[in-house]
Amino acid sequence: MLRPSLAAFERPITPPFRVRRGHATLGSERWSDARGAEVPEASPRGTYLIIAETLRSEIQAEQGGDTLPSEADLMDSHGVSRNTIRRALKVLEADGVVESAPGIGWRVVRGGDRRSLAERMTDVIKEDSLSVGDTYPSEAKLCERFGASRTAVRRVLAQMEGNGLLATVHGKGRTVRALPASLARP
Repeated sequence: MLRPSLAAFERPITPPFRVRRGHATLGSERWSDARGAEVPEASPRGTYLIIAETLRSEIQAEQGGDTLPSEADLMDSHGVSRNTIRRALKVLEADGVVESAPGIGWRVVRGGDRRSLAERMTDVIKEDSLSVGDTYPSEAKLCERFGASRTAVRRVLAQMEGNGLLATVHGKGRTVRALPASLARP
């Protein structure tokens, strides 16, 4: 595919945009990012697809970490806009590689627990064998246990209180007020 000459439209390009190095024959140009690192030529398929494939290969190579870096960190590392990063993440989400987790960010799907934070926090009552009147774990312990932000945990706790599962005793924390429907005994 031939590209038209952009000589008439050339102007100085400043970081974080790609900068063409040298004037060689068609297809042999070299591009570099804001840090000066060489990057492949822009793809006709779209930059977001290239980033999605890069993230996919990084996820497959790295068996550790369950959460991806923040969108801002991904923007900086790839030198693209937030919208481009979001499009790449949506491609991976559609393929079942990652999922958006409110209060956490983007999480790698490893075939493990895919339940919502509300479902997992409700199941704590069963998992910890709690009964009516027992103390429910603290916000800090729940944040650590589920890897979620305090805001997300508080939101679910408020929902559980609204549903009548928990009661707040000031100075004592939260206690189990009722068992979830799945645990209620007839």
